[in-house]
Amino acid sequence: MNSTAIRLFVFGCIFGAALLGLVLRAVLPERHVSADSKDTVRLGMGMIATMAALVLGLLVASAKNFYDTQSSELTQLSANVILLDRVLAHYGPETKEVRDILRGAVARNLNLMWQQDQPQQSRMTPGAGGGEILFDKIQTLSPANDVQRSFQSQASAMAVDLGKLRWLMFEQGTIGISWPLLAVLVFWLAIVFASFGLFAPPNATVIVTLFLCALSVSGAIFLILEMYTPYQGLIQISSAPLRDALAHLGQ
Repeated sequence: MNSTAIRLFVFGCIFGAALLGLVLRAVLPERHVSADSKDTVRLGMGMIATMAALVLGLLVASAKNFYDTQSSELTQLSANVILLDRVLAHYGPETKEVRDILRGAVARNLNLMWQQDQPQQSRMTPGAGGGEILFDKIQTLSPANDVQRSFQSQASAMAVDLGKLRWLMFEQGTIGISWPLLAVLVFWLAIVFASFGLFAPPNATVIVTLFLCALSVSGAIFLILEMYTPYQGLIQISSAPLRDALAHLGQ
Protein backbone atom coordinates (compact mmCIF):
# COMPACT_ATOMS: atom_id res chain seq x y z
CA MET A 1 0.00 0.00 0.00
CA ASN A 2 1.54 3.33 -1.05
CA SER A 3 1.60 6.52 0.97
CA THR A 4 -1.28 8.11 -0.96
CA ALA A 5 -3.59 5.16 -0.26
CA ILE A 6 -2.64 5.19 3.42
CA ARG A 7 -3.25 8.93 3.59
CA LEU A 8 -6.74 8.48 2.12
CA PHE A 9 -7.44 5.66 4.57
CA VAL A 10 -6.31 7.80 7.52
CA PHE A 11 -8.37 10.73 6.24
CA GLY A 12 -11.42 8.49 5.91
CA CYS A 13 -11.02 7.20 9.46
CA ILE A 14 -10.57 10.63 11.01
CA PHE A 15 -13.22 12.51 9.03
CA GLY A 16 -15.59 9.57 9.31
CA ALA A 17 -15.20 9.67 13.10
CA ALA A 18 -16.01 13.40 13.06
CA LEU A 19 -19.17 12.77 11.03
CA LEU A 20 -20.08 9.95 13.39
CA GLY A 21 -19.82 12.43 16.25
CA LEU A 22 -22.25 14.77 14.46
CA VAL A 23 -24.70 11.88 14.00
CA LEU A 24 -24.42 10.85 17.64
CA ARG A 25 -25.15 14.43 18.72
CA ALA A 26 -28.47 14.27 16.90
CA VAL A 27 -29.56 10.94 18.41
CA LEU A 28 -28.22 11.11 21.96
CA PRO A 29 -30.45 12.40 24.75
CA GLU A 30 -29.85 15.98 25.83
CA ARG A 31 -28.32 14.96 29.18
CA HIS A 32 -25.44 13.30 27.32
CA VAL A 33 -24.37 16.62 25.75
CA SER A 34 -24.93 18.77 28.79
CA ALA A 35 -22.33 21.22 30.08
CA ASP A 36 -21.06 18.76 32.70
CA SER A 37 -20.69 16.05 30.07
CA LYS A 38 -18.82 18.44 27.80
CA ASP A 39 -16.33 19.33 30.53
CA THR A 40 -15.61 15.69 31.32
CA VAL A 41 -15.20 14.72 27.66
CA ARG A 42 -12.96 17.71 26.99
CA LEU A 43 -10.65 16.75 29.84
CA GLY A 44 -10.31 13.23 28.50
CA MET A 45 -9.89 14.39 24.91
CA GLY A 46 -7.26 16.90 26.00
CA MET A 47 -5.16 14.07 27.42
CA ILE A 48 -5.61 11.93 24.29
CA ALA A 49 -4.85 14.88 22.01
CA THR A 50 -1.63 15.55 23.94
CA MET A 51 -0.52 11.93 23.57
CA ALA A 52 -1.41 11.99 19.87
CA ALA A 53 0.63 15.16 19.36
CA LEU A 54 3.64 13.60 21.09
CA VAL A 55 3.44 10.42 19.00
CA LEU A 56 2.97 12.42 15.80
CA GLY A 57 6.02 14.50 16.64
CA LEU A 58 8.01 11.33 17.34
CA LEU A 59 7.06 9.86 13.95
CA VAL A 60 7.98 13.08 12.14
CA ALA A 61 11.36 13.28 13.89
CA SER A 62 12.11 9.61 13.14
CA ALA A 63 11.18 9.96 9.45
CA LYS A 64 13.19 13.18 9.07
CA ASN A 65 16.23 11.57 10.69
CA PHE A 66 16.00 8.61 8.29
CA TYR A 67 15.66 10.94 5.29
CA ASP A 68 18.61 13.12 6.35
CA THR A 69 20.78 10.06 7.04
CA GLN A 70 20.14 8.63 3.58
CA SER A 71 20.87 12.00 1.97
CA SER A 72 24.14 12.42 3.90
CA GLU A 73 25.28 8.89 3.07
CA LEU A 74 24.48 9.41 -0.61
CA THR A 75 26.67 12.53 -0.66
CA GLN A 76 29.47 10.64 1.09
CA LEU A 77 29.13 7.76 -1.37
CA SER A 78 29.37 10.15 -4.32
CA ALA A 79 32.51 11.79 -2.94
CA ASN A 80 34.13 8.40 -2.28
CA VAL A 81 33.37 7.26 -5.82
CA ILE A 82 35.17 10.30 -7.27
CA LEU A 83 38.13 9.80 -4.95
CA LEU A 84 38.41 6.11 -5.90
CA ASP A 85 38.39 7.04 -9.57
CA ARG A 86 41.20 9.57 -9.02
CA VAL A 87 43.31 6.99 -7.15
CA LEU A 88 42.85 4.55 -10.02
CA ALA A 89 43.76 7.28 -12.50
CA HIS A 90 47.03 7.94 -10.65
CA TYR A 91 47.83 4.24 -10.73
CA GLY A 92 48.22 4.40 -14.49
CA PRO A 93 46.52 3.60 -17.79
CA GLU A 94 46.28 -0.08 -16.77
CA THR A 95 43.19 0.78 -14.68
CA LYS A 96 41.07 1.94 -17.63
CA GLU A 97 38.95 -1.22 -17.50
CA VAL A 98 38.47 -0.87 -13.75
CA ARG A 99 37.44 2.76 -14.09
CA ASP A 100 34.96 1.83 -16.83
CA ILE A 101 33.46 -0.78 -14.48
CA LEU A 102 33.20 1.86 -11.75
CA ARG A 103 31.44 4.27 -14.09
CA GLY A 104 29.05 1.56 -15.24
CA ALA A 105 28.29 0.61 -11.63
CA VAL A 106 27.43 4.21 -10.76
CA ALA A 107 25.21 4.56 -13.83
CA ARG A 108 23.35 1.33 -12.97
CA ASN A 109 22.78 2.43 -9.40
CA LEU A 110 21.42 5.76 -10.61
CA ASN A 111 18.85 3.95 -12.74
CA LEU A 112 17.95 1.55 -9.91
CA MET A 113 17.61 4.16 -7.19
CA TRP A 114 15.57 6.66 -9.19
CA GLN A 115 13.47 4.34 -11.37
CA GLN A 116 10.50 6.56 -12.07
CA ASP A 117 8.48 3.97 -13.98
CA GLN A 118 8.59 1.24 -11.34
CA PRO A 119 5.78 0.88 -8.78
CA GLN A 120 7.93 -0.76 -6.11
CA GLN A 121 10.14 1.13 -3.72
CA SER A 122 13.49 2.12 -5.22
CA ARG A 123 16.43 1.27 -3.01
CA MET A 124 20.17 1.04 -3.07
CA THR A 125 20.83 -2.49 -4.35
CA PRO A 126 24.44 -3.53 -3.59
CA GLY A 127 24.31 -6.82 -5.48
CA ALA A 128 23.21 -5.17 -8.73
CA GLY A 129 25.87 -2.47 -8.98
CA GLY A 130 28.94 -4.54 -9.85
CA GLY A 131 30.80 -3.65 -6.65
CA GLU A 132 32.27 -7.12 -6.16
CA ILE A 133 33.50 -7.23 -9.76
CA LEU A 134 35.16 -3.87 -9.19
CA PHE A 135 37.00 -5.16 -6.12
CA ASP A 136 38.09 -8.31 -7.94
CA LYS A 137 39.46 -6.29 -10.86
CA ILE A 138 41.46 -4.07 -8.51
CA GLN A 139 42.96 -7.17 -6.90
CA THR A 140 44.07 -8.52 -10.29
CA LEU A 141 46.18 -5.44 -11.02
CA SER A 142 49.91 -6.14 -11.21
CA PRO A 143 51.77 -3.16 -9.72
CA ALA A 144 55.24 -2.59 -11.20
CA ASN A 145 56.62 -0.45 -8.38
CA ASP A 146 56.00 0.68 -4.80
CA VAL A 147 53.94 3.67 -5.91
CA GLN A 148 51.51 1.50 -7.83
CA ARG A 149 51.37 -0.99 -4.96
CA SER A 150 50.41 1.88 -2.66
CA PHE A 151 47.68 3.05 -5.03
CA GLN A 152 46.37 -0.51 -5.39
CA SER A 153 46.21 -0.91 -1.63
CA GLN A 154 44.38 2.39 -1.25
CA ALA A 155 41.95 1.55 -4.06
CA SER A 156 41.18 -1.85 -2.52
CA ALA A 157 40.48 -0.30 0.87
CA MET A 158 38.27 2.38 -0.71
CA ALA A 159 36.36 -0.25 -2.71
CA VAL A 160 35.68 -2.14 0.52
CA ASP A 161 34.51 1.08 2.22
CA LEU A 162 32.19 1.78 -0.70
CA GLY A 163 30.73 -1.70 -0.38
CA LYS A 164 30.18 -1.21 3.34
CA LEU A 165 28.44 2.11 2.75
CA ARG A 166 26.22 0.71 0.00
CA TRP A 167 25.18 -2.26 2.16
CA LEU A 168 24.52 0.10 5.06
CA MET A 169 22.21 2.21 2.89
CA PHE A 170 20.52 -0.93 1.62
CA GLU A 171 19.84 -2.28 5.10
CA GLN A 172 18.64 1.10 6.31
CA GLY A 173 16.13 0.99 3.46
CA THR A 174 14.38 -1.90 5.22
CA ILE A 175 13.49 0.46 8.07
CA GLY A 176 10.02 1.89 7.86
CA ILE A 177 7.31 3.45 9.94
CA SER A 178 6.13 1.62 13.03
CA TRP A 179 2.71 0.35 11.95
CA PRO A 180 1.41 -0.38 15.49
CA LEU A 181 2.39 3.15 16.50
CA LEU A 182 0.63 4.57 13.44
CA ALA A 183 -2.49 2.48 14.12
CA VAL A 184 -2.66 3.71 17.72
CA LEU A 185 -2.15 7.29 16.55
CA VAL A 186 -4.99 7.05 14.02
CA PHE A 187 -7.24 5.52 16.68
CA TRP A 188 -6.50 8.38 19.08
CA LEU A 189 -7.09 10.98 16.37
CA ALA A 190 -10.38 9.35 15.43
CA ILE A 191 -11.54 9.55 19.05
CA VAL A 192 -10.55 13.22 19.28
CA PHE A 193 -12.34 14.12 16.04
CA ALA A 194 -15.42 12.17 17.12
CA SER A 195 -15.52 14.34 20.25
CA PHE A 196 -15.28 17.44 18.05
CA GLY A 197 -18.33 16.36 16.10
CA LEU A 198 -20.21 15.29 19.23
CA PHE A 199 -20.26 18.80 20.69
CA ALA A 200 -20.32 20.86 17.50
CA PRO A 201 -23.47 22.22 15.85
CA PRO A 202 -24.17 20.33 12.59
CA ASN A 203 -23.76 23.12 10.04
CA ALA A 204 -21.73 23.62 6.88
CA THR A 205 -19.01 25.67 8.58
CA VAL A 206 -18.36 22.97 11.17
CA ILE A 207 -18.29 20.21 8.56
CA VAL A 208 -15.87 22.13 6.31
CA THR A 209 -13.64 22.90 9.29
CA LEU A 210 -13.56 19.26 10.37
CA PHE A 211 -12.86 18.27 6.76
CA LEU A 212 -9.86 20.61 6.51
CA CYS A 213 -8.52 19.53 9.90
CA ALA A 214 -8.76 15.85 8.94
CA LEU A 215 -7.09 16.63 5.62
CA SER A 216 -4.23 18.41 7.40
CA VAL A 217 -3.63 15.58 9.87
CA SER A 218 -3.70 12.95 7.12
CA GLY A 219 -1.31 15.18 5.17
CA ALA A 220 1.17 14.96 8.05
CA ILE A 221 0.95 11.16 7.92
CA PHE A 222 1.51 11.35 4.16
CA LEU A 223 4.69 13.41 4.61
CA ILE A 224 6.01 10.93 7.17
CA LEU A 225 5.49 8.01 4.80
CA GLU A 226 7.05 9.94 1.91
CA MET A 227 10.23 10.57 3.90
CA TYR A 228 10.55 6.83 4.47
CA THR A 229 10.71 6.33 0.68
CA PRO A 230 13.42 8.90 -0.19
CA TYR A 231 14.12 7.67 -3.73
CA GLN A 232 10.58 7.97 -5.05
CA GLY A 233 7.42 9.98 -4.52
CA LEU A 234 7.09 13.70 -3.92
CA ILE A 235 9.89 14.14 -1.36
CA GLN A 236 12.88 12.62 -3.11
CA ILE A 237 16.54 12.81 -2.24
CA SER A 238 18.28 14.69 -5.01
CA SER A 239 20.28 12.54 -7.39
CA ALA A 240 22.56 15.52 -8.14
CA PRO A 241 25.55 14.31 -6.02
CA LEU A 242 25.70 10.92 -7.73
CA ARG A 243 25.09 12.44 -11.18
CA ASP A 244 27.87 14.94 -10.56
CA ALA A 245 30.16 12.07 -9.52
CA LEU A 246 29.27 10.21 -12.71
CA ALA A 247 30.13 13.28 -14.78
CA HIS A 248 33.63 13.42 -13.21
CA LEU A 249 34.44 9.75 -13.65
CA GLY A 250 36.94 8.84 -16.34
CA GLN A 251 38.42 12.32 -16.61
